[in-house]
Amino acid sequence: MKKVVVGMSGGVDSSVAAYLLKEQGYEVIGLFMRNWDTSINNDFLGNPYLNNDICTQEQDYNDAVEVCKKLDIPLHRVDFVKEYWDYVFTYFLDELKKGRTPNPDIMCNKYIKFDSFVKEALKLGADYIATGHYARIEKGKLLRGIDNNKDQTYFLSQLSKKQIENVIFPIGHLEKYEVREIALKLGLNTAKKKDSTGICFIGERNFKQFLANYLPHQPGKIVNIENNEILGEHVGLMYYTIGQRKGIEIGGSTDKIYVVGKNLKDNILYVAYGDNNKYLFSDSALIEDVNWISDSRPTKCTAKFRYRQQDQDVELEYIDDTHVKVKYNNIKAVTPGQACVFYLGEECLGGGIIKDIYINNQKTWYL
Repeated sequence: MKKVVVGMSGGVDSSVAAYLLKEQGYEVIGLFMRNWDTSINNDFLGNPYLNNDICTQEQDYNDAVEVCKKLDIPLHRVDFVKEYWDYVFTYFLDELKKGRTPNPDIMCNKYIKFDSFVKEALKLGADYIATGHYARIEKGKLLRGIDNNKDQTYFLSQLSKKQIENVIFPIGHLEKYEVREIALKLGLNTAKKKDSTGICFIGERNFKQFLANYLPHQPGKIVNIENNEILGEHVGLMYYTIGQRKGIEIGGSTDKIYVVGKNLKDNILYVAYGDNNKYLFSDSALIEDVNWISDSRPTKCTAKFRYRQQDQDVELEYIDDTHVKVKYNNIKAVTPGQACVFYLGEECLGGGIIKDIYINNQKTWYL
């Protein structure tokens, strides 16, 4: 009997994944990852929301315990706090310092769920590992999950071909409602549990209060990019992202105003008025740290520049093994630091990190 170690998060997706594997005849072992230590990473400002985090963190574990009891499978708990800090959270902070908008969930998959986790699973004698991701693997190819609204290949785009060799995604062929229906029929305590949101393993927080523990506020000017008029003051460039509309405080103005750029050197946040302002758009981008899961290297394919975005037609110009120039028709709010993920039909080819964006061959964003 083949042994599968399943990443149990305390959510409905991993719960049903474990059940389906057991039904398929595998020997199933659950493994719960503890990746964030609130007692060490304390809230120095004394904000009370961290107390809720302790409850949430332990509740997830308790939910996983109950599911595994119900399914009659063993559950192990492992501590990856140091690994998470070194490879995910430090990256997150470093990107914010550069004024970029990072996606820590992608690095969490690369370094924790499909690296540190795999090493621990092998100690338990695993033939395969499994997670509750909405994705599929067929003939060594990473394919989109059937549920287009839940497809998570975007977050798996930094995995190597080797990392997906012995991976099973048991729910990738299901819609989310089907997963919940299975959990309800089984009477699992996670059947109606809300999906986790926020930063991977850290969860939902008051973002500004949370980051204040690690990065000091650096207020600066908010400037209208079209006429250099000073409109107000921002609380720190790291709290804003390209295309952002909410949270920009401009003296009671009700006009639609968007973040369109940052000047890190002078600590200026550039904004512009209107949904279709030209400064919100770009027509090409330089992608760095490109990772290929597929053997395909097309010159034309589709791409997502953010999660849940509709596929965009793109042309690829290969600069070297890890850099690609991507050309496209005008797209709104392409953001440095975010992932650009490539697709050829159902297959996720891989992806990289958006470094620079351009309009008419002129670099934008850093102005």
